[in-house]
Amino acid sequence: MSVASRFRTLPETGDRVVFTLDGAPASAPAGVTVAAALLAHSGGWTRQTATGAPRTAFCMMGVCFDCLMEVDGTPNTQACMTLLREGMTVRRQTGLRGLSGGQNG
Repeated sequence: MSVASRFRTLPETGDRVVFTLDGAPASAPAGVTVAAALLAHSGGWTRQTATGAPRTAFCMMGVCFDCLMEVDGTPNTQACMTLLREGMTVRRQTGLRGLSGGQNG
């Protein structure tokens, strides 16, 4: 899928990583971050705020925290700082998440 983006896509090496995105199978080029994989896959949001406003990767260097996602069951994971791995389970976050697993979400 080709998604218009403000980010330049890296050249394909042929190697792909298979992961799960919101319960559905997906794939991305090997060596990319979770945020880059999501942007390449759909260009969609990574999380919604408590009021429902969508957010997605903005700075791509770990400063803005707009790319928070649930990765392998761990909420509030910075998708732009997390390398995608084979078999990873990724979910978009909706609303507030607690700071120490299990609270507020």
